[in-house]
Amino acid sequence: MDRFRAYRINEEGGKIVAGFQELSIDDLTEGNVVVRVSHSTINYKDALAATGAGKILRHYPLNGGIDLAGVVESSDDSEFPPGTEVLVNGCGLSETVDGGYSEVARVNSQSLVAIPDGISAFEAMQIGTAGYTAALAIHRMEQNGQSPEGGSIVVTGATGGVGSVAIDMLAGRGYEVAALTGKATEEAYLRKIGAKRILLRDQLDLGKRPMEKAEWGGAIDNLGGDYLTWLTRTVDYGGNIASIGLAASATLNTTVLPFILRAVCLLGINSVDTPRDLRRAVWARIGSDLKPRHLDTIGQKTISFDDLPGAFQAYIDGTVTGRVVVEIS
Repeated sequence: MDRFRAYRINEEGGKIVAGFQELSIDDLTEGNVVVRVSHSTINYKDALAATGAGKILRHYPLNGGIDLAGVVESSDDSEFPPGTEVLVNGCGLSETVDGGYSEVARVNSQSLVAIPDGISAFEAMQIGTAGYTAALAIHRMEQNGQSPEGGSIVVTGATGGVGSVAIDMLAGRGYEVAALTGKATEEAYLRKIGAKRILLRDQLDLGKRPMEKAEWGGAIDNLGGDYLTWLTRTVDYGGNIASIGLAASATLNTTVLPFILRAVCLLGINSVDTPRDLRRAVWARIGSDLKPRHLDTIGQKTISFDDLPGAFQAYIDGTVTGRVVVEIS
């Protein structure tokens, strides 16, 4: 196979060095399916990995990108013959195996999902790991009894990728959604994608008691820290809190009282290591009842592969709204 371009991350002298390189298929980590990558995307995790702001890669060098979509070129798995449109999100991409920032990827077929009917490769990356994580959170919450009748769902980190898609999906399922954000200028955006109420972080009273007045039927949290503590204090009886991120802090200071007296459930959401059957079930829902209705608003920005290196800092700075798709080839 001809040589191809990849955005590769290495460590030299204790510092992260990342940039485009020409590779051959033999340079890639092992796998039984070769995919011609058409699209990827950028997540906060990708920015941490590429800039060295966070330790994401388990070994070096690896191609960046925790998402990819494309077409199978060769395969040892009859389930994914050449020509099949596929996606991979998580599953060790850009952590333990080469990721999606490459014109060609070699992956294990166990990580592949056929792109659902009615979703293009481009749309699959508008959704990407962020949207998949939002869908997984909603799926887990509903498995645990969450319903629109249980009250409003509050989404923290609302303008980010996970938060944006979660709002869209929840509203489409009939939930009333409250969006918590630090970006007062994005109220119109949040209302457009389905939020009925906007909460500003700098105006929020986080409370001090083990339990405050119950306000929410449930929550999807991207922040952690004091905001997650606040959610444990304010989610109503039987509500679920899906814990996804730690953009504010990895700490959680709370008591057992909300879990005992209000039967609040704290659900940890891991999108990387999802079992294969659950991963397929969630993507099937993304192609049906959880399909986002406002992808053109949430994922309106597209960049070329060449422009990728300059796009990471905005994620570190927290200035990105919605999703960005990277056109690989």
